[in-house]
Amino acid sequence: MSNKTILAVETSCDETAVAIVNSNKQILAHEILSQKEHKTCGGVIPEVASRAHMNHLSNLIESAIEKSNLDFCSLDAIAATSGPGLIGGLIVGTMMTKAIAHVTKKPFIAVNHLEAHALVVRLLYEVKFPFLVLLISGGHCQFLIAQDVGKYIKLGETLDDSLGEAFDKVAKMLGLDYPGGPLIEKLAKNGNGTRFNFPRAMIKRPGCNFSFSGIKTSVKNLLQKLEMNEQDICDVCASFQECVSDILLDKVNKAIAMAASSNIKIHDFVISGGVAANKFLREKLEKQINLNIFFPPPHLCTDNAVMVGWAGIERLQKNYTNSLNFPPRSRWELEKILP
Repeated sequence: MSNKTILAVETSCDETAVAIVNSNKQILAHEILSQKEHKTCGGVIPEVASRAHMNHLSNLIESAIEKSNLDFCSLDAIAATSGPGLIGGLIVGTMMTKAIAHVTKKPFIAVNHLEAHALVVRLLYEVKFPFLVLLISGGHCQFLIAQDVGKYIKLGETLDDSLGEAFDKVAKMLGLDYPGGPLIEKLAKNGNGTRFNFPRAMIKRPGCNFSFSGIKTSVKNLLQKLEMNEQDICDVCASFQECVSDILLDKVNKAIAMAASSNIKIHDFVISGGVAANKFLREKLEKQINLNIFFPPPHLCTDNAVMVGWAGIERLQKNYTNSLNFPPRSRWELEKILP
């Protein structure tokens, strides 16, 4: 197949991002704006995020086109994250890209945000189907077997908070800024990870489902008893990370066993999403899992348009394009993707 080039847009949460990617695995342009409007709120405000996307998206598209030395007519398709995510932001990105696709008469590709996280490692490494996927981000936490583009089997998921959400909520309890994950990781380096024994929820249960609400409650109860000096905060962060890593390790082993029981031979294991940027969790899993483990580089773990562009390339190569009537979806299960 000849080289294909895609313009991609990501607006599912609080990053406004545009990328131009081709099937030769080249990133021709990548523009990203992380919204700072939410920092004082301890979380993302959907309406504020949507307005920010509207204010910045067209300029980022123009900048990406200019930096790539291409024009719209040189593109082979236009892609956008069309779900899951905050519906206001999804509408902004999807409608903008549909308009471009309509005017330029290029195919439109609706990209599932979770599939983009799952597939981005294939832009960088030789990862072959089928492979095991752990998606750990601010909005999602689940195990999947990626059988092919558009074909996934869910093995388990969080029953309450996502892991990224748990990091952010614990950080907020500690008086840290949003997003909390990087700050917890930084402070944990100076902490004692064995000082506090937070509950390893659902470790003794079969299957790959997670629960992080109990850990959050345990941290809250602990903080009410402590005076919370600087060392206390570091120790809480380190103990929280130790707890999370133990849970992940247990569930990874169960996911591998579940795949084996289904007679699916797995050699590669992909860990993606914002929390996958955490170096402590990376190192602990790499040391104890007997599979080829692949992580995207940290800047491609968090929401970005490169992953959307690459997912668009993979779908275009399968001739999986979408009608301009495709509606953005706040909920869109990965295992229910249709070509």
